Amino acid sequence: MDITRKASAGTVQSSDLMVFVEPASTLEVDIESTVKQQFEGLIRERVMANLARLGVSHGRLRISDRGALDYAIDARIETALRRAAVKMETSEVVP
Repeated sequence: MDITRKASAGTVQSSDLMVFVEPASTLEVDIESTVKQQFEGLIRERVMANLARLGVSHGRLRISDRGALDYAIDARIETALRRAAVKMETSEVVP
């Protein structure tokens, strides 16, 4: 999956996260979290597993986590990446 434009997914509410994605020549992952000291390693592993599963080899991801569970991390990352990979047509209407 190629990241062709900026996109985001999620909220800043408790137990959720925001994922910001943009094109880049290398793969960069920045994590900000209210539970960073305890769980940064696990969050990073989850992010990297999603990137591998979706075939992402380059791009910049910025994650602002507020204690999200694994299923929320998976959903937000996949949504942001799919939004970033979509090539918009001028006639396409986005809801």
